[in-house]
Amino acid sequence: MDHLVLTVIAQDQPGLVERVAQCISAHGGNWLESRMSRMAGQFAGILRVDVPLTGHAGLLVALDALQAQGIRVQVAAGGDAPLSVWQAIRLELVGNDRPGIVRDITRLLSAHGVNLESLNTEVVPAPMSGELLFQAQALLGVPQSLSLEQLQTHLETLADDLMVELKLQADD
Repeated sequence: MDHLVLTVIAQDQPGLVERVAQCISAHGGNWLESRMSRMAGQFAGILRVDVPLTGHAGLLVALDALQAQGIRVQVAAGGDAPLSVWQAIRLELVGNDRPGIVRDITRLLSAHGVNLESLNTEVVPAPMSGELLFQAQALLGVPQSLSLEQLQTHLETLADDLMVELKLQADD
């Protein structure tokens, strides 16, 4: 079996995921995992599939043919998991929305060797004032050499500058 990672983007429409799933199934593939969402009228997703080597070329042609229906699919070979040992840490962040929050947080994380495993963000109106709040939830892969307390200290300094509240906790 050949592991593939697919990214899909198209104007949101009923049956879109079914068409991608049909291509995978028709070539002997197995849908293993996915993250998908509708945003601003677009549908985007990333998924991991297994496909037999004999079905690989046909699947690529079939996925490419979806372009005629407005469905763009990009394919990448699946890679090996990192050899490093990470500690999983959950990060929750809330603050008044402003440009640069994601840039500043990810710059700090990257500088300390922290890998971003997953990230979900949204901007929502505050309950009482209606001001826009930026909210983020992330799963971080933190090197064993960086303690939760050290990471907390680094992030709290930045959080004060950004005027956001954050919470870190080990993901058990």
